[in-house]
Amino acid sequence: MELERESGWQLHPIGGDTGQAYMGTRNEERLFLKRNSSPFLAALSLEGISPKLVWTKRTGNGDVLTAQEWCSGRTLDKKEMYKTNVFNIIKKVHGSHSLKRMLMRLGGIVLNAADLYEQTLFDLAFDLRNHPLIRETLVYIKENMPEDKNSDEKVVCHGDISHKNLLMSTDNHLYLVDWDSVVISDACFDISQLMERYIDPLNWDSWLDTIEFSREEISRKKMYWYGLLNLLNDLKYHHQKQDYIRMNSELLKLQMILNQIKN
Repeated sequence: MELERESGWQLHPIGGDTGQAYMGTRNEERLFLKRNSSPFLAALSLEGISPKLVWTKRTGNGDVLTAQEWCSGRTLDKKEMYKTNVFNIIKKVHGSHSLKRMLMRLGGIVLNAADLYEQTLFDLAFDLRNHPLIRETLVYIKENMPEDKNSDEKVVCHGDISHKNLLMSTDNHLYLVDWDSVVISDACFDISQLMERYIDPLNWDSWLDTIEFSREEISRKKMYWYGLLNLLNDLKYHHQKQDYIRMNSELLKLQMILNQIKN
């Protein structure tokens, strides 16, 4: 293929939604190669959040190919997502002023709560929009939208906190990878995604205590708001994929969260 000829590496596609990632091999060497990844990758590499960036190359058709060190290891198991090191790497991203400055220079998207709400509504399927539980959730989200922080208080958010995007190397270094969804937003956007996807809703409050999240009622209420928003987006994604088993599981979770809010 043309990309192999230009890069000088034999490319082996790696599974994923975008189809842009490859394992590159040449003689005994291996690299992780990706087409059109964010230029933000260099800053993440410098901070040790993603594996080391080796080189960047523009191909003949205008694509940008980036190469990172091939990190031997494994993605985390779902059951490991509650651990402190997962929260800590997310917290490290949120606390980095240099990452935020770099992303702002690159024209990073800044999203308020209202923007995220509109994104959720966009192309929401008719049958989802009219499901009683989802209608109730949309009403709650609209009526309880949190006040937006100003830009100075917003942080870099990964935007897709998933066990598939957390890589534990053989020397026990945890990396956060796949930054295609990165935005500048409220830290609750990321934290609630971790909470919504991997923590039993009955344990949300105790988990928030464990990570020493603010005990103020408004902060907890905001975290639940973002959790509901992320759950709706997951429902929308699995509906588009026609994964109705996961949809049904998420609807049960949605009912549980709404019941907790009412109580």
